[in-house]
Order: sequence, then C-alpha cells, then structure tokens
Amino acid sequence: MKRTSAAAALLLALASPTVFAQDEAAKPAVVVESIRVEPEKPAADTLCKLTVTLANHGDRTASQLGFQVELNGQNLVVYDNQLFMYPVEPGESTEIPLYNFWTTETSRPTMPADGGYEVKVTLREAQWTDISMDEEQVEVWKPLGPVEGLPSSASVTLETPKP
Repeated sequence: MKRTSAAAALLLALASPTVFAQDEAAKPAVVVESIRVEPEKPAADTLCKLTVTLANHGDRTASQLGFQVELNGQNLVVYDNQLFMYPVEPGESTEIPLYNFWTTETSRPTMPADGGYEVKVTLREAQWTDISMDEEQVEVWKPLGPVEGLPSSASVTLETPKP
C-alpha cells in the first residue's frame, strides 16, 4: 500500500507544475490596459477620438492587432476586418490610436436613455512579431505565431452633458 501512495504522490507532484504552467499560459500576455475617449463628456452628434493602451507582459514584440469596439453594446463594424500594424514592445505599454466615432449615427440615432456611453474595446487577436533589418537595411516584419490567451477587454463609461 505504501508503494501505491508514494507513486500517487509522485504523480501528483509531477502534474502540479504542468497544471500551473497551463493556467499561466491561459492569461493573455498582451492586455487592454486602458481606454481614452476625447471629449470625456460627449453630446449627441459628437466626433470622439478613441485611443487604447496595450500592455505587453510577454518577452516578444506583438503586432497585427485585431480589435472589436462596441458602443453601448453595438459592434462598430469598421473593426471586423482591420489589423493595426503597431509594434507593442515586450515589457512596455503602448498607446494605439483607433478610429474616431460619432456618438450618434444612422444606426444609433438617439442619445442613450441612461445618459452615458459605454465604450468597450476588445483585443481579439495579435501576433508575436520579429521586426528586424535585412542586409539592404529594409525593415522586415515576420509573424511568429498568435498571442495566446486572447481576447482581452476593457470598458469605460462616458457621461453625457446635463441639459
């Protein structure tokens, strides 16, 4: 019986680091750190500037960034087939300018009843990327594989001015 218990304990001890490594690998190495919208209190028919900050906790450069942006739960379709080719260096946070948007459009003709806009940004895909110079001093971007653990999301709620 002691042999069975010792073997089971050994198997458990060997399996534990693997389980821990899988849990750590499941967390995205590149995350949406913050969202900035200007103006901070937009009214109806206001053009808003959208910027997202990504933090790269990995050990390689990330790029080929695919986003999903929602305004009050409605997907902004311009992001559906766009990749942003900004490098996000390892161990750094990088601001990425995204597309401007109008608070009210044909698809969103009225102000929200609750007086606020929720802007949600999701980093849905990214690629680890090697950026180097070739022998002719031309910059070469080589994708190395997908960033694991995505998507990563953050949201911010913007107040509207009081009438």
